Amino acid sequence: MKALLLSQYRHLELADLETPKPAQAEVLVRVAACGICGSDVHGYDGSSGRRIPPLVMGHEAAGIVAALGEGVTGLKEGDRVTFDSTVYCGECANCLRGDINLCDRREVLGVSCGDYRRSGAFAEFVSVPARIIHRLPANLSFEQAALLEAVAVALHAVSLVPVAPDSSALVVGAGMIGLLLQQSLRVAGCSRIFVADVDRTRLAFSTQLGATATLSDHVPRQIAELTNGAGVDLAIEAVGNTEPVNTAIDSVRKGGSVVLVGNVSPEIKLPLQKVVSRQLRLQGSCASAGEYPKAIELMSAGAIKVKPLISAVAPLADGPQWFERLYAREPNLMKVVLTPGNPS
Repeated sequence: MKALLLSQYRHLELADLETPKPAQAEVLVRVAACGICGSDVHGYDGSSGRRIPPLVMGHEAAGIVAALGEGVTGLKEGDRVTFDSTVYCGECANCLRGDINLCDRREVLGVSCGDYRRSGAFAEFVSVPARIIHRLPANLSFEQAALLEAVAVALHAVSLVPVAPDSSALVVGAGMIGLLLQQSLRVAGCSRIFVADVDRTRLAFSTQLGATATLSDHVPRQIAELTNGAGVDLAIEAVGNTEPVNTAIDSVRKGGSVVLVGNVSPEIKLPLQKVVSRQLRLQGSCASAGEYPKAIELMSAGAIKVKPLISAVAPLADGPQWFERLYAREPNLMKVVLTPGNPS
């Protein structure tokens, strides 16, 4: 099969690799579309430490069932499907609690971090456990379905704190996840949603998707003005650096909540006294934990829109050029989807 191989950092090549065979309880999927995640771009140059070459990356994908491993039931060849990015054991204490994203033996497709190596979906075929497979409705294109993983991540983050119908929220970071967090908050019933970013092009997307207001400078001060000095009930940080985390903390009301989704920096400086004296709740959010069916339902119904966020759909062979353009932070690029094949 053809696959996009990260043979060394900053070097991707279209390679001929052996087509995987589904093991027991696994499904072989012919990949129709796979999105380039920001984590893939960070892994491209080795900065994340979680994409050690040689590796086939890619975890935001959809396609059709090509073959079934022994013991798989409820699926058949030709089914249109997507799959979770998280491979969980289903047996540890966390999995039994329903926290599959916190599985003690968790692996992520397209990741090699020293502890494990699992090939991803920038390839014509990928084999995954049947338990992480989800069927797709006919009205969701493969390209749109490739964004289901990101939608599930956003829905999970919003689910971790109460969202009242008259509540206000700030999303810090208007990248892909930030824009999906904005839409997820709206679905949850949040009435006023502010979005902050330094990139005005991204803020234009946010406006298009219905943000109450977008902010780029002096965000805590502007939030205070917009909330009569109180601050928002909830802030969700989707960048992962010290400054945006502090922006989120400085923008919530006393007793408010801050959900941390961004995961770029391993360590940040935290204003401890502000958190303690204002009795703020800091909540981490990791991946998703069972939100795929809800994500499929909301996208299929048009309640969460991803089509405006797809900047380009390109053949797998063009992957190296698109990675370089994303790595260079080319303006006006949001989500790029690669198409290893086009099964009907």
